[in-house]
Amino acid sequence: MTDLNRKICDYIVTEWIGTIQPKTEFALNHNIDEKTVRRLVKDKDYTITLYTLNKICEARNIKLSDFFKFIDK
Repeated sequence: MTDLNRKICDYIVTEWIGTIQPKTEFALNHNIDEKTVRRLVKDKDYTITLYTLNKICEARNIKLSDFFKFIDK
């Protein structure tokens, strides 16, 4: 399970947040707290909640099932 969680967090960080985009901007655009974004980026032991993942996907107009297809590639 921790491997799946790490895969989810890594995908969000590398594909959507990146190294250039300000964490505040990502947080505001995805309806989540900036502290959560910082944890995603810096804390390798962070466990993202389904609630947070769903909020991010909703903001990007992506179904959760489609998100899991992205990380399965």
